[in-house]
Amino acid sequence: VPKMLRMLRPDLRIGFFLHIPFPPIELFLQNPWRTEIVEGLLGADLIGFHLPGGAQNFLYLARRLAGQATSKGTVGVRSRFGVVQVGFRTVRVGAFPISIDSGELDAKARSKAIRARAAEIRAELGNPKTVMLGVDRLDYTKGIDVRLTALSELLAEKRLDPHDTVMVQLATPSRERVDSYIKMRAGIEQLVGNINGNFAEVGQPVVQYLHRPVPRDDLIAFFVAADVMLVTPLRDGMNLVAKEYVACRNDLGGALVLSEFTGAAAELKSAYQANPYDLDGVKDAIEAAVAQTEQEGRRRMRALRRQVLAHDVDKWARSFLGALAEQANTTPSGDRGVELVSAPPGKKS
Repeated sequence: VPKMLRMLRPDLRIGFFLHIPFPPIELFLQNPWRTEIVEGLLGADLIGFHLPGGAQNFLYLARRLAGQATSKGTVGVRSRFGVVQVGFRTVRVGAFPISIDSGELDAKARSKAIRARAAEIRAELGNPKTVMLGVDRLDYTKGIDVRLTALSELLAEKRLDPHDTVMVQLATPSRERVDSYIKMRAGIEQLVGNINGNFAEVGQPVVQYLHRPVPRDDLIAFFVAADVMLVTPLRDGMNLVAKEYVACRNDLGGALVLSEFTGAAAELKSAYQANPYDLDGVKDAIEAAVAQTEQEGRRRMRALRRQVLAHDVDKWARSFLGALAEQANTTPSGDRGVELVSAPPGKKS
């Protein structure tokens, strides 16, 4: 689309931001349309990614693929760190980690109505010692099966007590007519059934599974009620649920278990991070989060909230749009090109 727009309206200033992970180079090169996609993106003036690694991958591909296309008669491409020169145009490439409206979430989580609903949720769950929470679109990338398997093994190994522990999994329906998603949903629901069949008591299921959308205010109440938030994707561009949970914990309670393969992991370093492909590591992270002392939990949550509240979606937008506005003054030689942005989203590239 950026290239099409450029051909129709060469006077436009075009910005493109990719919210999902940019594929590893070896994977992207399998795509038969690889050159066309990269050339299409190079129609933009500014191309943004969540992480510096994604931007570096794109720069490498632009140099390799668009460079190959030069011999076929298309416009030549030169690239350097953070800049791609396409003919007489300079394309800037940077990392702009996206965020959330953390201030609004923080304010809502403080309201009496939300806090009362959070207390109701815990009471409805039987007031267990530990409430774990997963909030995801029902997708194979989200690692829902990873956390359920980890929970099952922790219970079997008696590292968690089923009488003291309840996990709530909120799974928003997704691509329900696709066969692979139908099978994935069946597998997850089988895991839920196995856990409850093996460890639950009558009237006290260990896993509460909801396969439907949840109203926004209820979701905030779940964040406030949960002692441990489980975010275990196999791959995620950012994962804003992790940041939403942190923004809602103005009481400095709770703990975040976070996959290393989320974009958020680069910012939320005080979370209990784990490799979702290492089941023992995920189990250890969950156990540590459950067993943390109040002092340790407050220390970690304070650091997480400092990051999330300071770098909100408004700063992300101003960072990206500011870089795009600066591009209007970029010289054809590329002297004013941007380097890869690894600073928080409030910093200009």
